[in-house]
Amino acid sequence: MTPRHRRLLDHIRQHGDTSVEELARILSVTTQTIRRDIRELEDERLLARYHGGVSIPSTVENIDYDQRRVMDSDAKRRIGELAAAQVENDRSLIINIGTTTEEVSKALLRHRGLRVVTNNLNVASILSNCDDAEVIVAGGVVRKRDRGIVGEATIDFMRQFKVDIGIIGISGIENDGTLLDYDYREVRVTQAIMEQSRQVWLVADHTKFGRHALVRLGSIAQVDKFFTDLPVPAEAAEAFEKAGVEVVVAAPD
Repeated sequence: MTPRHRRLLDHIRQHGDTSVEELARILSVTTQTIRRDIRELEDERLLARYHGGVSIPSTVENIDYDQRRVMDSDAKRRIGELAAAQVENDRSLIINIGTTTEEVSKALLRHRGLRVVTNNLNVASILSNCDDAEVIVAGGVVRKRDRGIVGEATIDFMRQFKVDIGIIGISGIENDGTLLDYDYREVRVTQAIMEQSRQVWLVADHTKFGRHALVRLGSIAQVDKFFTDLPVPAEAAEAFEKAGVEVVVAAPD
């Protein structure tokens, strides 16, 4: 993804439906260039095209997991490393489904004495390579598209634990601090994780702001620390300040 692609997507996420002409003016390029960018981003399901303009993608279906893994991968790596650096040794964790939570897991490999509960088979696979970590995998239904585990059995399983830190990902953050995701079953598991965690840490890159998804998970007020790659947008700053959440920014190297 080019810097112009990122600027284009950020503008649409912040301002909604936008015409080709307006995007060309904002980005100081020709309409032909913008149309080419739109075709490329539409092929990646990062935006939706309609006659004369573009809008955000579907609110009911997330981007393919493999595509999300490579989107803003450097930002996710930085977020993961920063969050992991604040996890002390000999701590208990629950880590949920998400590409950014996987980056946290990679950065935890040198920690000692960890006890990790997860409903993410990718996280379990990563942390199984840690010599001094006990990994506990939730029961439930495995979603083939991302190897996440969801369902009533998963919720019951999570409620057996009370951990130091719950590390969660998210699909969207509204300007009023509402946390959103696409799958109702996944949301219910994440809500259980938040309830069973003494501290809740949210890890999400800046593209989650202004991204609309179908299901309400909760509020930023339920989060203790928010790890991201850029400062909170001005439109959402008031909600974050009111919530009292600690924002930790993983600035570019």
